[in-house]
Amino acid sequence: MADISAQKVKDLRTSTGAGMMDCKKALDEAGGDLEKAVDFLRKKGLATAKKRAGRATSEGTIHSYIHSNGKLGVLVEVNCETDFVAKNEQFQEFAHDLAMQIAATAPLAVRAEDVDEAILAKEREIYLGQVKEMGKPDSVAGKIVDGKIQAYLKENCLLSQPFVKNPKITIQDLLNETVARVGENIQIRRFVRFQLGCE
Repeated sequence: MADISAQKVKDLRTSTGAGMMDCKKALDEAGGDLEKAVDFLRKKGLATAKKRAGRATSEGTIHSYIHSNGKLGVLVEVNCETDFVAKNEQFQEFAHDLAMQIAATAPLAVRAEDVDEAILAKEREIYLGQVKEMGKPDSVAGKIVDGKIQAYLKENCLLSQPFVKNPKITIQDLLNETVARVGENIQIRRFVRFQLGCE
């Protein structure tokens, strides 16, 4: 532990928002390597999120974001377990980051299973037409279309999108990290995005 400087601990804490003791432990486990320590903390966040996933989330916040030009707005409902965490700065920051993400990327849904079947059927039809235009045989066309649908869902579902403030992580990663930081289960319940003149 002696070779890990206080500055390194501070740097890790600044970049991840994790607690001081968690940062010390992560650096210790990673032999002082900052990148490995970040990975260690990310895995810990995932484990914590899995442990807490079944817990009821009846508190939370509805966060609003209106873009500076007044022509774009977002409402997002984020739930947690207690009123105490709902008022926590890290939780509020997470809700704000989500609203900004939704404003910037216009996702269709929180997760893949929430996407309207009619939208997927239409996309599938378009991709099938494209694949047939390419002259691909029926035996591979289905697989190509399935791959395109998976890519479409990844791009258009909030949890699988790269985080606009840090594209190295997804919104799911950010959620896991926030669960680890606040110590409670968190659910992104729903959102609505308004754009002037758009249905």
